[in-house]
Amino acid sequence: MITSKAAVADGRSTYAIDTIHIQEPVGDEVLVRMKAAGICHTDWDSVRWGKPILMGHEGAGVVERVGPLVQDLRPGDPVILNWAIPCYQCFQCMEGNQHICEKNSAVVAGNKVAGGHASLQSTTWQDQPIERAFGLGTMAEYTLVREAACVRFAHQVPFASAAIVSCGVMTGYGSVVNAARVQPGSSVVVIGTGGVGLNVIQGAKVSGAARIIAIDIRDERLALARQFGATDLIQAEPQDRLLLEAARQVKDLCGGRGADYAFECTAIPALGAAPLAMVRNAGTAVQVSGIEQEITIDMNLFEWDKIYINPLYGKARPQVDFPRILDLYAGGQLLLDEMVTRTYSLDGLTEAFKDMLAGKNAKGVIVFDA
Repeated sequence: MITSKAAVADGRSTYAIDTIHIQEPVGDEVLVRMKAAGICHTDWDSVRWGKPILMGHEGAGVVERVGPLVQDLRPGDPVILNWAIPCYQCFQCMEGNQHICEKNSAVVAGNKVAGGHASLQSTTWQDQPIERAFGLGTMAEYTLVREAACVRFAHQVPFASAAIVSCGVMTGYGSVVNAARVQPGSSVVVIGTGGVGLNVIQGAKVSGAARIIAIDIRDERLALARQFGATDLIQAEPQDRLLLEAARQVKDLCGGRGADYAFECTAIPALGAAPLAMVRNAGTAVQVSGIEQEITIDMNLFEWDKIYINPLYGKARPQVDFPRILDLYAGGQLLLDEMVTRTYSLDGLTEAFKDMLAGKNAKGVIVFDA
């Protein structure tokens, strides 16, 4: 039995740092000693999922112990954790869509608690079994996960930087490289330059886009966008609620016809259709941020032959994509360290959430054993 401190949401809008107990790993389970956990808006949302849950879905750590059916991991291996856990056997996994595995990554009751977790009896809080957010629960000193949730890495990279690969970096980068397949020499618009938007910018740069136009209302965010690879900046006005004036400026920058690709990264429902206004005829609009509310779209925005896609998690194949991202990092082509604006202890989670909600950080990260 392992005792661990963890962030526990009660399901009724509050959370606490409390003690959990974890059984020894069995089967294909892996006990991971967490070194760093990224902080995301989804983590903040998880306090209202209607049931107690171990918080956190981005993270990196070191394998502590393994179950008898684990094949490729050993104690001491550094790993990045992946929340879209594949089974490798269902229809979608066989189609290459591991991020929407029909067995392990199904959305449960609309609350985004992915399956693929270790035994529900394996972890207890206040003497009751408790689930992990997305089968991970990374905001804890230790967590127990399936082997398929772990991606071993070899590059020398700080754990805080490795941790953010597992969601924000993968979502932004993958939406460009895997989903939209941005072409060299093309023009790209990025609406919203928070953590995900910055990685869309990086993905566009890696893909060889000739023009990368960043749109945000905050000048400090636009300064970051420039650092991460944007070639042009548009500071939107708060009263431009549908970004139609910003779209006009995009068209001026793109020869009057709009960009080849546009990515929405704000999670603001009113901007769900904004990328359609930014792209040329036969261009591609991408909804990256995971808007789930009902929105209204003027179908005239689709004229003519425009494509609108809504990929999940950048169509991640973690065992393929995470190493590629770290290779780009090692080669200086993709920034990770610079994205970690500030680190916190687990006990500092409340402050970390306040900073995130205030837009102070590109990315905040909890660091263990600091």
